[in-house]
Amino acid sequence: MTLPPASVDTVENAETTPDRDQPWAELGLKPDEYDRIRDILGRRPTSAELAMYSVMWSEHCSYKSSKVHLRKFGELPQETPRGKTLAGIGENAGVIDIGQGYAVTFKVESHNHPSYVEPYQGAATGVGGIVRDILAMGARPVAVMDPLRFGPLTADDTRRVLPGIVAGIGGYGNCLGLPNIGGEVVFDKTYVGNPLVNALCVGVLRHEDLHLAHASGEGNLVILYGARTGGDGIGGVSVLASETFDADGPAKRPSVQVGDPFLEKLLIECTLELFAAGVVGGIQDLGGAGLSCATSELASAGDGGMHVHLDRVPLRDSTLSPEEILMSESQERMMAVVEPANLDAFMAICAKWDVEATVIGEVTEDGKLVIDWHGETVVDVPPRTVAHDGPVYERPLQRPASQDALQADAAEALPRPLTGDELRDTLLRVVGSPNIADKSWVTDQYDRYVQGNTVLAQPEDAGVIRVDEDSHLGVAVSTDCNGRFAQLDPYAGAQLALAEAFRNVAVAGAQPLAVTDCLNFGSPEDPGVMWQFAEATAGLKDGCAELGIPVTGGNVSFYNQTGDVAILPTPVVGVLGVIDDVRRRVAKGFRTVGEHILLLGETSAELSGSTWADVIHDHLGGKPPVVDFAAEQALAGLLQDAARQGLLTSAHDLSDGGLAVALVESALSHDMGAAVDLGDDDTFVQLFSESTARALVTVTADHHEAFVALAEAAGVPLASIGLTGGSSLEVAGAAGFTVSLAEVRASWSATLPAVLGPIFSPAALR
Repeated sequence: MTLPPASVDTVENAETTPDRDQPWAELGLKPDEYDRIRDILGRRPTSAELAMYSVMWSEHCSYKSSKVHLRKFGELPQETPRGKTLAGIGENAGVIDIGQGYAVTFKVESHNHPSYVEPYQGAATGVGGIVRDILAMGARPVAVMDPLRFGPLTADDTRRVLPGIVAGIGGYGNCLGLPNIGGEVVFDKTYVGNPLVNALCVGVLRHEDLHLAHASGEGNLVILYGARTGGDGIGGVSVLASETFDADGPAKRPSVQVGDPFLEKLLIECTLELFAAGVVGGIQDLGGAGLSCATSELASAGDGGMHVHLDRVPLRDSTLSPEEILMSESQERMMAVVEPANLDAFMAICAKWDVEATVIGEVTEDGKLVIDWHGETVVDVPPRTVAHDGPVYERPLQRPASQDALQADAAEALPRPLTGDELRDTLLRVVGSPNIADKSWVTDQYDRYVQGNTVLAQPEDAGVIRVDEDSHLGVAVSTDCNGRFAQLDPYAGAQLALAEAFRNVAVAGAQPLAVTDCLNFGSPEDPGVMWQFAEATAGLKDGCAELGIPVTGGNVSFYNQTGDVAILPTPVVGVLGVIDDVRRRVAKGFRTVGEHILLLGETSAELSGSTWADVIHDHLGGKPPVVDFAAEQALAGLLQDAARQGLLTSAHDLSDGGLAVALVESALSHDMGAAVDLGDDDTFVQLFSESTARALVTVTADHHEAFVALAEAAGVPLASIGLTGGSSLEVAGAAGFTVSLAEVRASWSATLPAVLGPIFSPAALR
């Protein structure tokens, strides 16, 4: 129990002191927003009410600049190719039917700004937060993924943040016992000072176990359980995640949340047992905006109101004020609505798992959210005005004047390698570049196989998790985005991200079903950034419509820029698919001698925005590759059919670095060389073009004809280009060369360790 302070700003006090100065600007509110709060309440807000509105009306929580553009995702049919969407946009996470009575929930969110301020804890708590979102749906979390973006590998800023971010992700996820099955690690100069830490989690549940966030039933009890509330993360979403950094770093540095993965593990098991016991009516995790979010969202989603006794909240710091308690983003906390008859059972389960639980309020019938502090009312608001009816902006948007010149500066006009020796040198430089090089320095810090249900994990094209041990039902997930393409054309860039994630899931042998997204952009107050955002969301929506898959949820992260320098527009797209039998999954990598190598899809001279243009010429200009969703669907259908029939020995999508990188990665997977003949066409274009809807597959000799017939029936162009074997990569064609796998591996594997040194240990932070 905390002692009441000498003076508390009560509702009664607010009514009698209308002209009192309040720090609304310091809390991130605009003048018109503060005026609107006064209009809603018919008086000035109390300090506690001001704290709640400031965090809930922040960009991060309210989506006030993006909402008008995100609405278009609601126009998509909510059915997946295999069933219905059980929960979609607006819930903690999307939930889709995958058959056999199972559902899968998945979502990706950002924790970008906290990870810049305090890399280890910022990244760790990003994992913890997305895991609780999945848990709140009634699902057991089964896997995580982390798409990451950093400045140039050699930049001082990158060397400061990258080791801590990777250690935080690994440290938290490994302690939870969740396999990290995929993601990306990308370097670009625009991410200096603005690393992107996106976190995705996948959970599994039976249909009947689905839970939603709402507070209903007058007299039902509101219980806060998990960690005690401290001063960490106060105002994080309003002050940190909703503002631009200046050239010297964050303008304001509130305390970043501090995570405890062992308590989160207890919280997971406790919550799942509470669900199984049937003692939970509604539930909400406490993440961004903490108690302000949980109380207002639960109350507004129910059929009544809520009365909370804030002084009952267990504290780590007894000096916290009501405002600080409401704004705290302390981790590992959940809020549940429980019928009085179930209270003893609820408390017994929490005690079993050594999870602290406290009744802090009750559901009321008056439709108001009332919060008391030691008997005095400090909050009396309509909860929907806090949680859902915040400001909605139609920000000015304008295509940048520089866009025409950028697109006119095509990479196709750049000097190209002509001879075999020049092509060989180009290949070695590309595979040794930071964005293509071996990422095991990062991924080896993640446990990819804990729980024993990981079927495929990074560096595969998609992560695959077994859902049912008897039927072998499973799911595949991939996240992708090429910010360079999005800079050239944000509409096409978002579609290219969707196409690649869709293709990666199909390459594994799974049927793509649904999308989640994490839309990372610069300041919404910049009309050029808002144009990028509007174009990207339109592109993603139109692409999903063509593919027949819904967007089930996601996240927007604005203000990713330093001064007036924004990051590359980075609309990360996650695609989840279902595979009926994970024993039929297809991995990348040449395995045995004499397998036939086939190239699927058509190759054009599409080099703008490519890895080659970046690595060799430090160039960004032109128009990105053309997206053909009909071709992507045909390719995906072929890959799924071939996997089901057991025709493929390997499959790998073609994307960054084109055929050259696909050949290298396939050969290095099991140290199996290859000899390919690319014919009379331009060998350079064949190797380094990044045309879409392509894949590299291998088949045994006795399956060759059957696969060719399947491809012809699917209308997918096919070329038989060579055989596996040997210890070199031999390329024949208009210009040929040979390079040993040992030399390729030396170039590919040395890049990150040369800069970052030995794998980072979290102990170095202590």
